[in-house]
Amino acid sequence: MDLRKIKKLIDLLEESNLAELEIKEGEEVVRLSRVPKGAAPMVAAAPAVAPQAAAPVPVAAAPVVAAPEAAPADTLPAGNVIKAPMVGTFYASASPGAPAFVKVGQQVKVGDTLGVIEAMKMFNQIEAEVAGTVQAILIENGQPVEFDEPMFVIA
Repeated sequence: MDLRKIKKLIDLLEESNLAELEIKEGEEVVRLSRVPKGAAPMVAAAPAVAPQAAAPVPVAAAPVVAAPEAAPADTLPAGNVIKAPMVGTFYASASPGAPAFVKVGQQVKVGDTLGVIEAMKMFNQIEAEVAGTVQAILIENGQPVEFDEPMFVIA
């Protein structure tokens, strides 16, 4: 649930005579409570149910990503490692039928697009931080990536 929806819910709560409002959207739950006048303010954005539902996802995903990450870290080719700046899904091309942004052995300049990471419906370009030749692409198209995970080696 995005911030704009939550702000609208807060406005609705303030305009109504309701003391509490709870909205469920899939596994996400938002609960807003009105504080009686004179009482100390207390913010309750979500009940304990939401963190429990969200907690297994990173825990389950971490071992799957960590195992492949550990093997290439030991055998990375020499060069500058470009790491994921965020968590999301990696895509090697702009669209499913388009050619990949880069291939192993291709020359790149600083600022060239190496791929994109989709995070929260936003596509973020991953750009070359150094000029050189792409020595290795350590992640596959459509694969989830973790923050600071090695993605490319450029020498």
